[in-house]
Amino acid sequence: MIDKTAAKLKSDGWTILETTGFMHLIGPLWERKVDGHYEFALATEDKHHNRRGMVQGGVMMTFADRTCGMTARYVSGKEFMATVQLDTHFVEAGKIGDLLISRPRVVRSTRSLIFMNTEVTVDNRCIVMANGVFKILKGPE
Repeated sequence: MIDKTAAKLKSDGWTILETTGFMHLIGPLWERKVDGHYEFALATEDKHHNRRGMVQGGVMMTFADRTCGMTARYVSGKEFMATVQLDTHFVEAGKIGDLLISRPRVVRSTRSLIFMNTEVTVDNRCIVMANGVFKILKGPE
């Protein structure tokens, strides 16, 4: 199933993001740019399940956090960010095998903070809504 999903993502213009550390355990993460806007995908697998057999909420929160943070970096041109706040609302459960899509957008940007939001969707159905605030840092801390 994952091989079929990966082939479909590639044919639709998605590329795998290079990840390390914790994100490497969650991924692979996929990315593409459509009409100037970034989109991200995560194909859920058995490793993403919770005790009920659904997608673990922490996986979906991590996906929303990472995709909002990456988009904030991309649009600001700033390399280093830290999540200051992330509000997450679980609208519906995700099922193992679902393809999660995040399309983050900048709500507002100041010299030191970037306000973001995203909806994580499955088949154009919203399952998670997230709003985040990201602090622009001077360098690695």
